[in-house]
Amino acid sequence: MRGSGTPGEMAEEEPRRRIPLVPENLLKKRKAYQAIKATQAKQALLNKRKHQKGKQIQFKRLEAFVRDSWRKQRDDIRLRRMEQRPGQTAVPQEHKLAFVVRIVDIKGVSRRVKRVIELLRLRKNFTGTFVKLTPLSLKMLRIVEPYVAWGHPNLKSVRELILKRGQAKIKKKRVPLTDNMLIEEHLGVYGIICLEDLIHEIYSAGKYFKKVTNFLWPFHLSVARHASRNKVGFLKEMGKPGCRGEAINQLIRQLN
Repeated sequence: MRGSGTPGEMAEEEPRRRIPLVPENLLKKRKAYQAIKATQAKQALLNKRKHQKGKQIQFKRLEAFVRDSWRKQRDDIRLRRMEQRPGQTAVPQEHKLAFVVRIVDIKGVSRRVKRVIELLRLRKNFTGTFVKLTPLSLKMLRIVEPYVAWGHPNLKSVRELILKRGQAKIKKKRVPLTDNMLIEEHLGVYGIICLEDLIHEIYSAGKYFKKVTNFLWPFHLSVARHASRNKVGFLKEMGKPGCRGEAINQLIRQLN
């Protein structure tokens, strides 16, 4: 009787399993792919945390809808009355220049008021621009009168504003007016080569007034530190919007 072989002999008879070899380039591709996926997962996690820390969803209260609706209706009525009973649009002979400051928020106003605010470049509160007084500009000022304060600045106010807060708009960037070479480079073709020429052109509302005002960035005026704590008191100090005449110089001193 034949006996079965020993366990050692049986193990030798079994065929050895061969581990399949993977090409080196394929291993490199797998490693690179895993690194990319890990980087993407990390970035997704960071974006998720950043979104959670960021601005949360803001709910608008019913009072805000009522306020916006009331303000829009009031603007529509006021503008309709202006068309039915046009006021004085003649430019005063003694004044050719006005300085306009936005002092009231414009949330909920009519589309026409927003358009005029954008044309005057008063996109933020407490920004100001110089305006040449014409029948058209007077009509625009009447449209936005409940939201801006405007008046006739003197030479001292014009000089102080430009010297302290004047910034040029070059390639959509703010550049401080610290060198006359900058003015000469952009306004030299109009005969304006220094700060004094620029101030004179604005104050006299000269031939190239629009070129000069487009060259300047709107003036960002400073607000008192106590304004955030006592808004009611600060707005009381600011006064009511509308035409102030020569008193605009006092407001310029307060905000400059």
